[in-house]
Amino acid sequence: MLKSVIRKAFLIGLILCSYNAAAQMTFTDLSKISRMNQGVWGLRSMQDGEHYTVSNRGAIIRHSYADATLCDTIYKGRFASYQFSSNEDMIILGNNSRPIYRHSAYVDYDIVKVADGSVITSLKDVRDLTLSPDSKLVAFAKENNLYVGELGKEPVAITTDGKWNHIINGTADWVYEEELGFTQGYAFSPDSKKIAYMRFDESQVPLFEMMKFDGTLYNKPYTFKYPKAGDVNSIVEVWLYDIATGKKSKIDVGPNPDQYISSIGWTPAGELYYSRLNRKQNHLEVIVCHADGKQSTIYDEQSPVYVERTSDIIRFLDEDRFIVTNETHTGWNHIYLYSMEKGLIAPITSGEWEVTQIVEATDKRIYYISTESSPLRRNLYSIDYKGKHKQRMTLGDGTYSISASAGMKYYISTFSSANTPRKVEICDSKGKSIRTLVENRELTEKMKSLPTKEFFTFTTERGDKLNAYFIKPVDFDSEKKYPVLMTQYSGPGSQSVSDSFGLGWEYVMAANGYLVACVDGRGTGFMGEKFKKQTYGQLGKLEVEDQLSFARWLGEQTYIDADRIGIYGWSFGGFMALGCALKGDGIFKMSIAVAPVTSWRYYDTIYTEIYNDLPQDNPAGYDDNSPINFADRLHDRTRLLIIHGSADDNVHVQNAMEMCHALNRAGKMYDMMIYPDQNHSMYPEYNVHIREKMVRYTLENL
Repeated sequence: MLKSVIRKAFLIGLILCSYNAAAQMTFTDLSKISRMNQGVWGLRSMQDGEHYTVSNRGAIIRHSYADATLCDTIYKGRFASYQFSSNEDMIILGNNSRPIYRHSAYVDYDIVKVADGSVITSLKDVRDLTLSPDSKLVAFAKENNLYVGELGKEPVAITTDGKWNHIINGTADWVYEEELGFTQGYAFSPDSKKIAYMRFDESQVPLFEMMKFDGTLYNKPYTFKYPKAGDVNSIVEVWLYDIATGKKSKIDVGPNPDQYISSIGWTPAGELYYSRLNRKQNHLEVIVCHADGKQSTIYDEQSPVYVERTSDIIRFLDEDRFIVTNETHTGWNHIYLYSMEKGLIAPITSGEWEVTQIVEATDKRIYYISTESSPLRRNLYSIDYKGKHKQRMTLGDGTYSISASAGMKYYISTFSSANTPRKVEICDSKGKSIRTLVENRELTEKMKSLPTKEFFTFTTERGDKLNAYFIKPVDFDSEKKYPVLMTQYSGPGSQSVSDSFGLGWEYVMAANGYLVACVDGRGTGFMGEKFKKQTYGQLGKLEVEDQLSFARWLGEQTYIDADRIGIYGWSFGGFMALGCALKGDGIFKMSIAVAPVTSWRYYDTIYTEIYNDLPQDNPAGYDDNSPINFADRLHDRTRLLIIHGSADDNVHVQNAMEMCHALNRAGKMYDMMIYPDQNHSMYPEYNVHIREKMVRYTLENL
């Protein structure tokens, strides 16, 4: 027995020594390289369309688009975030942000005059502060109530019934924030006379407790309302508040409270509108509330499976016309022109490619980003309202993001590709470059010594063509055999294989002699509605099949060691890493699952039900592909590492614990790493630690 222990210790020592001797790069090394990637921070376009501002070392600096020259310093002082009032005579400065969940935070705000930098109003520990369109009023949320007031004066409580875990006024509940992507649940009318706001009654939503480990003798749980698939959601109401009279009126949003109010806002004519989505999320309506009390539906979208949820579906052009993007008409996401009175006027774009963003809409043209050149790339185009005279404005092969000036006379273009760091330029309305702001020459030069990404198309055994890439070691030799680390996310509508720049921990593995491979399987995005929605109702079935097909193909390549294939994923990717390891029949030597969903019954209503239906209506879709239910299939040769943050408010650590239960009952061996009090991203405290852990685990086990 003692000899066995000594022998094991000796072997472990050899592994660790070989890791230290052989490792050419660590994640800490890669982080230092990543910090070379420069950009332009705090960019804001000003109303005149001729100037923009950036934040730099505690200052807000105004520049000219025409020649990028520094015009003046608008403000100098301490701030973490800033935004201008509508007329740009005041600045809202944010400091001491304390995160609540993914998007929300308590913030200390100062509202200062641009003219002299004097502070007009200071507010502490508030949420979602905004100024009215006329810049005379400030509104914000605090302790689940909504407030409004004149600048420099005591604010008035619009609501008083707010209560933690019961009633929320003016801000979103957890699931709306996470899945619909907004926190602010109120909006000023264009004339600054009214505020429309959302009221969430979450009193019947099940309570979730998350234990915190803060060093005290008796830990206390953090409790919040989290609706899991099939459970009760908040009842959401829309209210209208008259600022002058203090009168409140409730808006009729329909007879069925089991629905989603995905957005509220105001038309250019000053009429309130809201978006309504049914519980199944396959019927979306945008409804306008008229002054006479009547309502009319100006947009209606339906699908046999689901419609894409969004909180900003409408872009108004004037008091009658608006544009939307829609994928259900043709199976590809395109721009459509609508009339509030007459309905659909005409499609603006068309083709077997997708519009990913509307950047700007002027009197004559629409500027948008699309995948027309390749599903892997993003380029800027413009087109007129008749769908003619289309112009490609960015010519590089890669990915562009665009910050437009008011009126689109100028724009700031940020470009990168798989092996090219970001380049930032000012361009005119015709796409001509005026000046380069950031070129990243140092990092570009450094990239010559790092592994590079190569794209290719993989065909599965059933004939599906999928986008994929390799990251190969710098000294790759096709005559040698390499271990492979597969990385993926695989979630509905997602994209991992894209022609854009990023240095993840996978590059460390490639620098240490591993071949990294990735494929976007069925259900991922930007390949059309049919490709994306075929996984509906069976999350984890087709996606796992495609990853396993890819792994088998990899094992057949002469330059790959078929006995040394591993897989990694985070969140949905962690769910996939588990599913592949358990259904792979030993094809994987190693699997790393970070913050994995292990049963969709444990995840939230909005995300889960849109892709998998309700569990009451589709129990097999939940249970047949849950890793928990086939833990006994973990092959003895597969080393499995499960990593989770104990304070993950998104994918609860319950998922990992239930997976461990199942593996234990099946007599399976695995490894586990818990990060106490860490959320879903485990950032920033353990950003390096977790990746160094994964690097070490891969080197030791693959």
